Amino acid sequence: MNYFLATFAVMLIFVGLLAIGVMFGRRAIKGSCGGLNSSNCVCVEKCEKRKKMEAEGRI
Repeated sequence: MNYFLATFAVMLIFVGLLAIGVMFGRRAIKGSCGGLNSSNCVCVEKCEKRKKMEAEGRI
């Protein structure tokens, strides 16, 4: 039971730290271009991996 409470407390601390980061206006976590869902790239600027895949004609 003590391990559960300690784990729960640590998780609460990390969630709290993440919330503080959001409150201070940190940038949102973003995905990457050219992953498994390569047909729906929503990147503003194409990454190197995406450019290479387009040049090879895989997209």
